[in-house]
Amino acid sequence: MNDVDRRDAFLDALWLERGVSEHTLSAYRRDLSGWIAYLDACEERLLAPGETTLITFVEQRRETHHARSIARQLSCLRRFYRWALAEGLMHHDPLAEIQPPRIRPSLPDTLDEADVDRLLGAPDTETPLGLRDRTMLEVLYACGLRVSELVGLTVSAVNLRQGVVLVRGKGDKERLVPLGEEALAWLERYLRQGRNELMQDIRRPPLFPGRRDGFMTRQTFWYRLKHYAELAAIGKSLSPHTLRHAFATHLLNHGANLRVVQLLLGHSDLSTTQIYTHVAQARLEALHAEHHPRG
Repeated sequence: MNDVDRRDAFLDALWLERGVSEHTLSAYRRDLSGWIAYLDACEERLLAPGETTLITFVEQRRETHHARSIARQLSCLRRFYRWALAEGLMHHDPLAEIQPPRIRPSLPDTLDEADVDRLLGAPDTETPLGLRDRTMLEVLYACGLRVSELVGLTVSAVNLRQGVVLVRGKGDKERLVPLGEEALAWLERYLRQGRNELMQDIRRPPLFPGRRDGFMTRQTFWYRLKHYAELAAIGKSLSPHTLRHAFATHLLNHGANLRVVQLLLGHSDLSTTQIYTHVAQARLEALHAEHHPRG
């Protein structure tokens, strides 16, 4: 078995694990392929890199790559070599002495509440498409969903009586998220007036259909969002994740508990949610500087 075959065997093993996305597999394939090519140039093999080869590899990348990119590649290599050890293919982890680069948490882009109001008001709700899009924006902001979670919603996932939606997140983990009065009202109107107009077969499961009664793609929703951002004169680049960030930041600004926000976002680790405390703090400092007489 050559190095490429070992790479593919590792990726096949990952694919069988629950919760490993196609995006992660694609990134790991690129990272391992780059490492194999580097080893080939050094006349070394994947299971027997030299003692200083990996250190040199990382140091060279520090000059041309961001710390986050290097950290991701090291994470991939750590996972590969742990798999190789478990499979009995080697007896020593070559990354045991390698420390990942320190990464300063980057503050996510977000919107203030006035921007959100303008964005949500941009679709023409007198048309079925506009009503669908307004409802999607309301649900996205009210629930803090990932775009894949939003476009993957089914009609059966929504409980209008209880005012909640069942969300299937990363790793097929499910969580119940409250909709809030505003999003619930738009959902009720959309299901009553809009969805039937957009579908030839209303028995199909997508809550927000795209073409041919199928699920909308993430790319389609991204383009719709960009269109409404232009209509609302939002002076910054937007992505669906921006509204997820706004959801978390606004909750914290209004006094929500961090662990509650963690549960609503579907984060498995509280440290992932803590980035929003930095966003909220930065916002408070900016408001203080702007309005306090000694700010």
